[in-house]
Amino acid sequence: MAATPGDWTWGRTATGSQATFAGGLFSMRCNEARQTVTLLRASNEAGAQVPMSISTTEGTRALVAIPVPGGIAVSLDARDSLLDAMAFSRGRFAVEAAGSAPLYIPSWTEISRIIEDCR
Repeated sequence: MAATPGDWTWGRTATGSQATFAGGLFSMRCNEARQTVTLLRASNEAGAQVPMSISTTEGTRALVAIPVPGGIAVSLDARDSLLDAMAFSRGRFAVEAAGSAPLYIPSWTEISRIIEDCR
């Protein structure tokens, strides 16, 4: 599939750092104190847990996202192998969530930066 149009941006936050793709369609937030990375998908889903999956060249992982303001989120330990798979996926990885169009996101250096910030 063709990559979803958009670029990554990276910046510092009060709790760590954040990388945002396509103006907020998808973002990754590092909480340095907790050593967690939160994956956020913009979505109109509200009120219930939502199945979400991340597909990389290494395989697909099923996750359960919770509603947050403006979307859905999953928090992972900063050492979770899924994060490395996303960073080193060949060209792009996919994010699929119930009720939302799939995203095909390029594996740019901002992903690795977030992971390293949290480790």
